[in-house]
Amino acid sequence: MGGVHPGCEGRRVRRHGRGRAEPVRAGLLTDVLTGLLAAAAGLLLLWLLLVGFLALARPKGATLGDAVRLLPDLLRLVARLARDSTLPRGVRLRLWLLLAYLAMPIDLVPDFIPVLGYADDAILVAVVLRSVIRRAGPDAVARRWPGDEKGLEAVRRLTRT
Repeated sequence: MGGVHPGCEGRRVRRHGRGRAEPVRAGLLTDVLTGLLAAAAGLLLLWLLLVGFLALARPKGATLGDAVRLLPDLLRLVARLARDSTLPRGVRLRLWLLLAYLAMPIDLVPDFIPVLGYADDAILVAVVLRSVIRRAGPDAVARRWPGDEKGLEAVRRLTRT
C-alpha cells in the first residue's frame, strides 16, 4: 500500500486512515528543535523556582561564613545522623539524599560562581538539618555533634532552632 499517489510522483508519502496520502513533512527538524527549546525553557524555569526557594529558605540569623567554617563538622554530623538507626526512616532518607546531592558534581548553582556557588550547598544543609531537628528533636543533633559547643550554637542559629 505504499505505492505512488497521483500528484505525488517521485515523493515519499505517508498514509493516514482511509487511504489518504500526504507528503512527509519537511518541518520535522523544526518540530524537534521547538520541542528541545520548550524542554530547555521548562528546565530553566524549574531551576529559577528552586533558586528562589533556596533564597527564601536561607538562614536569617547566621552568616554564610558560619556554615563554611562549620562545613567539616556539619558533614560528619550529617553522616552520623544518617547512620543512626534510632532516627525515623524518613529523617535518615533525607540525610542520605543530602549526602548524595553534596557528592554530586552538578549543583543548582555551579560552584564556580563567586559566593552563590557554595551558598546553595550551605542553605540546603541548613534546610535539611532544620527538618531533621523538627522531626527528631534537638537532642539527636546535640548527641552526635562532633565539634565544640560554640559550633553547635552556630548550627542552632543556622537552623533557627
